[in-house]
Amino acid sequence: MPTASPSTDTPSLFERFVAARADERRPVLWSCGYFFCLLASYYILRPIRDDAGVAGGIKNLPWLFTGTMIAMLLVNPAFAALVARLTRARFVTITYRFFALNLVVFFLLQTLLPPESKVWVGRAFYIWASVFNLFVVSVFWGFMADAFDSEQAKRLFGFIGVGGTLGGIVGSAVTATLVKAVGTPALLLISALLLEAAVVCARRLAGQFSGRSAQATSPQAERVIGGGVWSGVGQVLRSPYLLGICLYMLLYTIGSTFLYFQQAAVVAQAEQAGNARTALFAQIDLMVNVLTVVVQALLTGRLMATLGVAATLTIVPIISVLGFLGLGFAPSVIMVVAFQVLRRAGNFAVARPTREVLYTVVTREEKFKAKSFIDTFVYRFGDQVGAWANPLLAGIGLSMTGIALVAAPISGLWLAIGWWLGKRHAAYPAPVAGTDPR
Repeated sequence: MPTASPSTDTPSLFERFVAARADERRPVLWSCGYFFCLLASYYILRPIRDDAGVAGGIKNLPWLFTGTMIAMLLVNPAFAALVARLTRARFVTITYRFFALNLVVFFLLQTLLPPESKVWVGRAFYIWASVFNLFVVSVFWGFMADAFDSEQAKRLFGFIGVGGTLGGIVGSAVTATLVKAVGTPALLLISALLLEAAVVCARRLAGQFSGRSAQATSPQAERVIGGGVWSGVGQVLRSPYLLGICLYMLLYTIGSTFLYFQQAAVVAQAEQAGNARTALFAQIDLMVNVLTVVVQALLTGRLMATLGVAATLTIVPIISVLGFLGLGFAPSVIMVVAFQVLRRAGNFAVARPTREVLYTVVTREEKFKAKSFIDTFVYRFGDQVGAWANPLLAGIGLSMTGIALVAAPISGLWLAIGWWLGKRHAAYPAPVAGTDPR
């Protein structure tokens, strides 16, 4: 979207609260609706996925992480082929409807198969859901980075994130309140319907740019992006900037996986019944999302505007260094849960929107192909490193305290990479409308 000329009219309450101009109101609201439906769909599934992982045996979690990474490696070329051959509107629609169809298949498997087969269905669902959540969210943020420029992203991405967080709250609440009454299969169908609603929002959002901006009316807007199936990997390997984003993502996921294993172990000991575990996972998600929406609505945009991208990218790494040191010197169940909630909320409210701003200055092909590779395969590779490092460190005698003290300097490196990325982003040349920025 181009920069509009300043208006002499008094800004509305919405414009003051969101820091949005009048011409940005509809695109921002459709973006919020799009993200709301997407994360409501996923957060209905997340507790079901986590319960499937625990039900399949905590000792098998590293193998599920391995299966997820392999699945990511297989799915990325297929997605890149869609991006290379179809317009943005078409590959977004096809991607979401493909996943919705998968949910219908899982509904049938959960309904028709005998109980003894459902452990394997649960393991397959765990891998599928771990692929699903990264792909659909990566596509969303690629769309955002393609639709808004860097200046707009700093102002608007925090508020757009509120839509997703509210969706996460609704999705978590739906599962927490309904799973015992209607069962898991019915929730899969509700999630599929929300994915279709996300498709509607995405198409309406694309329509908002038609005829409104130089970017939208240029041949760049809805042309086929092109490129090769593996070009996203090559783009990453050739760009120090994209490699830096890879490392930032990798270090985040390694630390997250260490915390995830601690959470899984605590919940497995505290809750025995599958539905009770699912409800507890949903309640943790609910706490994360409530804290996230407060920060997104009140602080995220202001933090980016006041501190800049570099400093904002270091906030969650600083929290992580302090949190892991706290676990190292004063470990407790309460601290694990509190740290998990604070860290995840900080990521969703601050680190994630700021990280997406980094993509506003790269080429269109990099926004969808390289970004998809980073957001999916690199993310899950970090999970994989953490998933196998955790039992390895435990196997050589490290307790939760020892693992936390290993994770603290990893978070320190993550902090340094975040600062470097923010400075590189500021040094990128300003993109010209209708061109691919470099």
